[in-house]
Amino acid sequence: MAVIQTTGLSKRYRDKRAVDGLDLTVEEGDIYGFIGRNGAGKSTTLKLLCGLARPTQGEALIFGKPIRDPVARRRVGALIEQPGLYPDLSGRENLRLYAALLGLDSPERQVSETLETVGLSPNAKKPVRHYSMGMKQRLGVGLALLGGPDLLLLDEPINGLDPEGIREMRELLLRLNRERGLTLLISSHILGELSKIATRYGIIQEGKLVEQITAAGLEQKCTDYLHLRCDHPRKAAALLEKEFCLVRWEMRPEGEIRIYESVDVKAVGRVLTGAGISVEEMGLHRQDLEGYFLERMGGADHV
Repeated sequence: MAVIQTTGLSKRYRDKRAVDGLDLTVEEGDIYGFIGRNGAGKSTTLKLLCGLARPTQGEALIFGKPIRDPVARRRVGALIEQPGLYPDLSGRENLRLYAALLGLDSPERQVSETLETVGLSPNAKKPVRHYSMGMKQRLGVGLALLGGPDLLLLDEPINGLDPEGIREMRELLLRLNRERGLTLLISSHILGELSKIATRYGIIQEGKLVEQITAAGLEQKCTDYLHLRCDHPRKAAALLEKEFCLVRWEMRPEGEIRIYESVDVKAVGRVLTGAGISVEEMGLHRQDLEGYFLERMGGADHV
């Protein structure tokens, strides 16, 4: 079941398209890693999905209903940019205030359960201004959890955290997904951490969705490969596919051939030379996760 489905979703601010024709799908149970450099359109997309901004064009459905449908909105919790916390109040008092604004039944019980869930002491009276960044972020997730949502939209929840704070947030998000069955859409540009929890990815560049891919599909693409450039790439590809019984290979738009199987490099060269095909470049390439994302996001200069 598609928890989030957007079609041509766009948002323009004066002369700039912050989000441009986004077709995005998040399935039930996903931990969806929404990846892009700063300014790529991640935060704007999340604001559109939780009703904080109105789209210029296109449509977005949450649980099959329009974003502004009250039934759909009650099933969504969001933490966009920094959590809106009252610094002179304790964590419990912040949660009580938001619970009252939401009109929740049994607010004290929900507040206590939420504090326990996010790993904060239910009895602590320390004001939020004395919290660490990690504690503030976990309390922000707690605010998003009030009301028992089925979908969480989290904008850069690990940005600015120290290694311990990142670990605590990672464990919290995994627990919410596995134990409560929550679907998570998490925007981030910290690729290594996101790769530890995401089940599916969406890569955005300059407001456009470049690619959606599962974690398994990404793992398959991030394997070593033989790359090849020659003067007749289509002829070479057909010849190599037949000669070496290739299954896992692709031809890139610029004419580069990538072979994701173990082949004898010297034998490839002999086959092509024997067919009168001039090899311009050939070698083994080691592709890692970060390299793949950087390539899809437009290069290392864009992070």
